[in-house]
Amino acid sequence: MGWQGAEGGRVIVIDKREHQHERALLVGAVHSGMMKETVEEHLDELALLAETAGAEVAGRVLQKREKIDPRYFIGKGKAEEIVQQAKALDLQLIIFDDELSPSHVRNFLRLTETIKVMDRTGLILDIFRQHAKTKEAKTQVELAHLLYLLPRLTRLWTHLERQMGGIGTRAGAGETQIEVDRRLIRDRIAKLRKELEKIDRERATQGKRRKGLFRVALVGYTNAGKSTLMNAFTGSDIVTRDQLFATLDTTVRTLELNSRHKVLLSDSVGFIRKLPHTLVASFKSTLMEVLEADLLLIVLDANNSAVDDHLKTVREVLTGIGANRKRQILVMNKVDLIEEGRELQGLKSRFEEAIFVSALSRLRLDSLMGAIYDVIEESFYTRTVVFDHSLTKEIAFVYNEVEVLDTSYEEDGVYLKIRGDNAVVNRVEKLARRKRTVAR
Repeated sequence: MGWQGAEGGRVIVIDKREHQHERALLVGAVHSGMMKETVEEHLDELALLAETAGAEVAGRVLQKREKIDPRYFIGKGKAEEIVQQAKALDLQLIIFDDELSPSHVRNFLRLTETIKVMDRTGLILDIFRQHAKTKEAKTQVELAHLLYLLPRLTRLWTHLERQMGGIGTRAGAGETQIEVDRRLIRDRIAKLRKELEKIDRERATQGKRRKGLFRVALVGYTNAGKSTLMNAFTGSDIVTRDQLFATLDTTVRTLELNSRHKVLLSDSVGFIRKLPHTLVASFKSTLMEVLEADLLLIVLDANNSAVDDHLKTVREVLTGIGANRKRQILVMNKVDLIEEGRELQGLKSRFEEAIFVSALSRLRLDSLMGAIYDVIEESFYTRTVVFDHSLTKEIAFVYNEVEVLDTSYEEDGVYLKIRGDNAVVNRVEKLARRKRTVAR
């Protein structure tokens, strides 16, 4: 995939060739108050991100600094050393685990000459561009990319003729120098935002049609197995891969717990530490499923040594989008990969409230279904409504919508003792009041 740039109001394709397996050097900085082991874990994840984007990690560098250097992030001497190391190894990429400022990138590009320099945010955006399939996902990713790109335009493009496509330049650069008009970029951003507003309105319409059904959203760290769990629950055929950010689009399916308990189950993009703010903002319409859910299932990979950090990240993102106070169930997935014994018992003691499952092996899914059922039961209400004897159609509607515990035929009407979700019960009560008013 090449870069699509704006020129004179037209979209031109510069380069369509894929550049796979670019060799990369990863760079992490240990700042004051940070532990070296934590930064190394972050670099492990950065390596997975790089591999997902199609790169081959050839090495990594850790630099200890009290504070960020304003010119080179890690100091000029270390920057020159890293560039020389990358040239000696014949690498095409230098990837920083932290977000670089536009001036950091420009200064590095003056040193590298032929080697691309990018940060974690740019790498994640590149992966999202590769994985976006639907119009909605492509629109959201393009908006996030342009918002990230805009402040980095000044004096940066003079170096791009040396950057021969590949990772970080999908929809970002080509083989020749590219002149990008800031006004055209802003116009494009405005157009994309209008398209997403339209998508928001369409989602709102869909939401009205689903009103009354209990909604459960799968959230969690990327590659924790949310889509596999969705498939196991609903018999869906969502594509699952052992890869970061395999799912970008929201999928909503109906899950029947029993004859009277039906929920809407949604799965969407996974979270990750240092998730770019532009992505969170652009994926607002996708994340609406989380905001409108009655219950969140926080899915984590129990076999991952950084599971505590992953849970912290998920909760930080939920707080950031205003969904942290919703009812939650913690789901520890991939328990089949953990040997019975001290390790598993240690996890269970640390996460006493969690339900341990294996979506792939379908282990203990009944326990999770039972926990969802219990939450739904807590939200159910019992009421008595009265309909005129002639309203057979409305009475039949009530039987379809809620559980009817008792029916009593009296002189002044049919008394129905009903039980169901609060929203549905309220709707039935309003219907009963309206019909009795009309009848009178």
